[in-house]
Amino acid sequence: MKVFIGQINPTVGALTSNAELIRRAYADGVAAGADVVLVPELAVTGYPPRDLLDRATFIDAAAEVRDALAALTGDTTLIFGCPVRTRNWCGKPLHNAAIVARNGKILLEQHKTLLPTYDVFDELRYFEPGNDVRIVEIAGHRVGVSICEDFWFDDEAFGTKLYCRNPVDELARQGAEVLLNISASPFNAGKRRSRGEIFSRIASRYQIPLVYVNQVGGNDELLFDGSSIVFDASGQTIFCAPAFEEHNSLVTLTGSPCEMVLALGEEEEIGRALILGLRDYIRKCGFRDVVIGLSGGIDSALTAAIAAEAIGPEHVTGIAMPSQFSSEHSIADARDLARNLGIAFHVAPIADVYAPYEQSLDALFGEHKFDTTNENVQARIRGNILMAWSNRTGAMVVSTGNKSELAVGYCTLYGDMAGGLALLGDVYKTMVYRVSHWMNRNGERIPQSTITKPPSAELRPNQKDQDSLPPYDVLDAILKLYIEEWLELDAIVAAGFDRELVTRILKMVDTAEFKRRQAAPTIRVSEKAFGSGRDMPIAQRWRRDPARAVK
Repeated sequence: MKVFIGQINPTVGALTSNAELIRRAYADGVAAGADVVLVPELAVTGYPPRDLLDRATFIDAAAEVRDALAALTGDTTLIFGCPVRTRNWCGKPLHNAAIVARNGKILLEQHKTLLPTYDVFDELRYFEPGNDVRIVEIAGHRVGVSICEDFWFDDEAFGTKLYCRNPVDELARQGAEVLLNISASPFNAGKRRSRGEIFSRIASRYQIPLVYVNQVGGNDELLFDGSSIVFDASGQTIFCAPAFEEHNSLVTLTGSPCEMVLALGEEEEIGRALILGLRDYIRKCGFRDVVIGLSGGIDSALTAAIAAEAIGPEHVTGIAMPSQFSSEHSIADARDLARNLGIAFHVAPIADVYAPYEQSLDALFGEHKFDTTNENVQARIRGNILMAWSNRTGAMVVSTGNKSELAVGYCTLYGDMAGGLALLGDVYKTMVYRVSHWMNRNGERIPQSTITKPPSAELRPNQKDQDSLPPYDVLDAILKLYIEEWLELDAIVAAGFDRELVTRILKMVDTAEFKRRQAAPTIRVSEKAFGSGRDMPIAQRWRRDPARAVK
C-alpha cells in the first residue's frame, strides 16, 4: 500500500483555506500514485475549535466542506478529520470523525472512541465517544482507521489504565492488516520521542504496520509539531517527517529502518517550537508586526531574536526605555542586539515620565518612600509606551517574561506582563539561556554580554534578581518538581532542597495565581504550562498544613 502523508497546518475556523490545503494534499497524493491520502484530525475545522463547535452554522458549514471534499475523490482514498452530528437522541451532539471517502462517496465515518479530558484537552465537552470501530478495505488491504487518542490506551507505558476500551485491539480482532491514525497531538519537549515509543509498541504488539499523521502549526497556546511517523509490523521506524514544518511524503509500509525521530536537542526543539508558535500566532490573529521592550536583558533579547527569525526583522521593532536605574551597558546591549538582528530600534527614556508619578505618590501617601510600588510604576510606564506604539502602528506587543518569573509572581500586572502573547511564559529561565546559546549557533545574534551578566530588573539601584529569588538553577528545579511533576513539600525537600526555601517558593507560586490568570497567552512547550492545561482556583484556602488552614 502506498500512503501519502499530508502534514498540513490548518487554521481554526478557516474552513475554506483548510479545505484548499486538503484538496492540494489530495491532488499531490493522486499525482504521486498514492492508494490513500491522510490529513490530520479535524483538518476541516482546525484543532482545537473549542466553542465554535456549539454554533450550528459552523457545523453546517463544516458539513458542506466534508461533502465537497468527498465528492472530489476518485480511485485514491482520502481520509480527513471533520466534526459530524450524532444520530442519537441522547448524549453530546457531535462526533469527532475520520471521514473515509473514495469515488465521490463517504465509505466510512469512523468516530473517535477515546476522548481525552486531561491537561489541555476537553473533548467530552463537545463530542460523544464512538460506539464501535470498523474495518475498511483500501487497495486490497483490511485497514483500521483511528483518531489520535485512540492510540493512547497503553497502560503498560503510562502505569495506569486511562481507558476501559482498546480500539486498536478491537481493530486487530477484526483482522486489520494496516493501522492508519490521523491526529492533532500537541507538542511538548520530549513528546516526539515518547509518542514514537508508544506507537512502536503498538505496531510490534499486534504485528501490524502503523501510519500516524499529525497536524503541524500553532493554534492559540497549543503548538503541533507534525513529526508524522511510520512503523513496520515489527515496530521499526521506517519513516519520520520533519518537525515544525508542513511536509508531504509518499510512503510504503516496508522500508529501511531509520531513526525514530529526527534528532533535535531539547533547546533546539524548544527554539524551533517557539519560532513556529510565534509565527502562526501572529499570522492567524491577523497581525504583521510586533514590538518588544528591549531592556538589555536575556529574556527580551531572546524574544526579539525569535521574532526576527519567525516573521523577519523588518516586522520587528525594539524599544529601550531606560530609567535613572538603567545601566549604560544595558542600553548598549539592547542597541547591539537590534543591530545584530537588523530590527528597528528606538530609545524612549522614562525618567522624566516617572518623576511626576513619584511626586504624586508622595503627596497621596504623605511621605517620601521608595518601595515595590515605585518599581511597579516604572514597569507600567514602559507597558504604556509599548501599548501606545501598538495602538499607533498596529504592531502586537510581545511580552518577555519567562516561566520562572511568572510562576513566583516576579512580574508586574499591566506593566511587563502587558502584551498579546507571553512568548517565554512556558520557558524556565535556565532554558532561556540554553535556547539563547542555540540562537547564536551560526554567529552572535544575542550579545555575549547579555548572556553572561547577572539578570536584573533594574528598577532600583544595584538590583539583582537574586536579591529576591534563589539562583535560577535551584528555583527552576523546585518549580519543575512542583508544577510539572505535582510533587508536594516533603517530596521536594527529600529531593535535596531546603525546607524553608521550598515552603517559601511554593507559597509564592500559589499566591501568584491571580496574576497568571491575567497574563497574555503563552506557547506551550512543557508538559504542564500555565493556562488551559493547569486550571487552579484563584480564591481558595487550601493549605498544606490543615492546622493552618484559614476557615
